[in-house]
Amino acid sequence: MTKRNPRLSVAWKVGIAGVAAQGVTFGFARYGYGLFLPEIRDQFQLSVSLVGAIGSATYVSYLAALMLVGALSGKFGPRPLVIAGGLSAAGGMLLVAYAQGTGMLVIGLVMAGLSPGFAWAPYSDAVDRMVPERQRERVMALIPSGTAFAVIIAGPLAVVAKGPAWQYAWTAFAAAALAVTLYNARILPGGPHRQPPVARQQRLGLRWFARRPAIPLYSTALVYGLIGAVYWTFAVDAVSQNFAEDDPTGPLFWTLMGLAGTAGVFTGNLMERLGQRRTQALLFLSMAVAIALLGVAPGTIPVVVTSAVLYGPAFMAGSGLLAVWSYKVFPEKPSTGFSSTVFFLGIGTIIGPAALGAFADRFSMSAAFLLTAGIALLTLFARPVKETRPVVLEGGCSADSVPDSVTSEEGSRRSGIRG
Repeated sequence: MTKRNPRLSVAWKVGIAGVAAQGVTFGFARYGYGLFLPEIRDQFQLSVSLVGAIGSATYVSYLAALMLVGALSGKFGPRPLVIAGGLSAAGGMLLVAYAQGTGMLVIGLVMAGLSPGFAWAPYSDAVDRMVPERQRERVMALIPSGTAFAVIIAGPLAVVAKGPAWQYAWTAFAAAALAVTLYNARILPGGPHRQPPVARQQRLGLRWFARRPAIPLYSTALVYGLIGAVYWTFAVDAVSQNFAEDDPTGPLFWTLMGLAGTAGVFTGNLMERLGQRRTQALLFLSMAVAIALLGVAPGTIPVVVTSAVLYGPAFMAGSGLLAVWSYKVFPEKPSTGFSSTVFFLGIGTIIGPAALGAFADRFSMSAAFLLTAGIALLTLFARPVKETRPVVLEGGCSADSVPDSVTSEEGSRRSGIRG
């Protein structure tokens, strides 16, 4: 009788914990605001300018959480940070569901907006600590797909939870967040990561964060955040405006995007087959086409369907691409490196809706989508470089990176740093 491989079991547990956490923090706590915005606006009589200000505040809280994660992950480990994210999601969504006024609503939305900042980057450390090396990239690429599964659930709820019933949906989201948080508390490790001596001695100065392979990574993350925030903020509204008031096309478009996005679970396979450079080009080209389609004909069903089917998997896979790419650029401190990557993503999310919303006011929403598609294509000039790793030269001197001709595997062997 063959014994079960316990390592494979651990990989599955971490993967499930991560997928579930991304689902409740991104799919419910963060993106739920845009999906249920018509009901929230009706109940609280929010002006358009206040809606935008609240949206910006949630992204600012997200960035604040990312900065805390970067500073605290090495000391406290993944568990308390992910728990903080889950509890802020659950508490924030409950406040939103039972808010008696605009003040409590804003507090709840900002608290919910904190959650994905706490609950994404720590999985880089969790995977590094718990998952066998040969499975790490696949698990890290799988985790962001949790957003797609949550979107699939949230879309149909938005169709049926009209009027005051939207509050019941948010209560259910909060309960799910609490359950996921308890599961993660059981699975994830806490405390500082025992690292090789070289990694412990490295100082996290500007040079560490600004190593040459990180520049295209940061550029891609910033554009990814910008185009993602624009699409998630304006796409459903742009589609819905072209149909009758009670027409379910908008929420169903959202659901289809989530269904298509479940293909993001194959991001690891895609990168193994195509490599990082071609994967990045394929994903951002797909997102550019999807965004441009909404700029051309947002009231045409075949065009709307094609946009959702292209955008869903490309966006979800883009998260996995950034996670793996960041892990390879910052193997010695994965959570800290990924927090800096997601910080640039967060900057993009703040710039995107405000700048493109102002552009749309002056010109049109169609023009704004077409401009956003053009921005997505700029990532073709910020490609991943050949994989590099920090190395230790003979005599104990350290260097920031291996030359391009040296693979990450060779770099790992030279440095003794596992990746």
